[in-house]
Amino acid sequence: MASVSESATQNPRRTDVSGSRTKRSKSGYIFHFMLLPAVILTIIFSYIPMFGVIMAFQDFKPWLGFSGSPWVGLEHFRFMFEREDSIQVIINTLIISVLKITIGMIIPILFAILLNEIRKIAFKRVVQTMVYLPHFLSWVILGGILIDLLSPEGGLVNQALGVLGIKPIFFLGDGNWFRVTIVVSDIWKEFGFSTIVYLAALSGINPSLYEAAEIDGASRWKQTLHITIPALLPITIVVGTLALGNILNAGFDQIFNLYNPLVYDKGDIIDTFVYRMAILNGEMSFGTAVGLFKSVIGAVMIITAYRLAYKYANYRIF
Repeated sequence: MASVSESATQNPRRTDVSGSRTKRSKSGYIFHFMLLPAVILTIIFSYIPMFGVIMAFQDFKPWLGFSGSPWVGLEHFRFMFEREDSIQVIINTLIISVLKITIGMIIPILFAILLNEIRKIAFKRVVQTMVYLPHFLSWVILGGILIDLLSPEGGLVNQALGVLGIKPIFFLGDGNWFRVTIVVSDIWKEFGFSTIVYLAALSGINPSLYEAAEIDGASRWKQTLHITIPALLPITIVVGTLALGNILNAGFDQIFNLYNPLVYDKGDIIDTFVYRMAILNGEMSFGTAVGLFKSVIGAVMIITAYRLAYKYANYRIF
């Protein structure tokens, strides 16, 4: 006991370090314990259901189960590429998704630059709050609102077009207009929230750069061109490359609440197609095969996107 007390007295720093390590390890166990419910829920609702992908290789019959349903191998995948409607669904998904990603990046960048030029803080905060609000509304609510607003008979938008002498447009019944409606409404809903990333990047720009440029006689446009935009370039590359992982996610919630049989040829996407095939038509194996195809392509795109983000923007997950 005497030797222990003497060593502790002689080296108090060693005792403090060991004590801090003990406290840190105890707090680590607490944090891991707090994470346990989320891990359990993820295993139950995300990993265990993955066993169901076996249906993609079977002629699945619910009354026979997984063990009794006959195997068909890659038959459903071959059938998927032979059907014209499934090929059209993939094309629709790519078109809508690419438009959402590209335009959905340009608008927030422009809005962030314009919002950054506002000098009155109170007005700036009011504008930010107003454009953030649609993000927190579900597509169930917004879908009902858009159906009423865009109705060819009595809709507010078509009434305004009638005042201008333009014939009513069936926005949700014409395939080409449906795509436009989907992209525009999605950007309107999300661009305000997406602006947060770019505003954060703008807040990190050194004000002395603008002061030096102003002393040199640079106008606000030249300051934006040579200081603001280059500062936004790294985060733009990161956001753009990571968005590649969602190239096959065209927005199930939005399209499901707005589409109808009249626009299947231009508005049907992979997720809604899988829902109709597997749930409504009872073709569970074929729907699973289409969904598995989408998941595999999505996983490849996510891996590629992270590698591109690391290569060109030095972005790392950890």
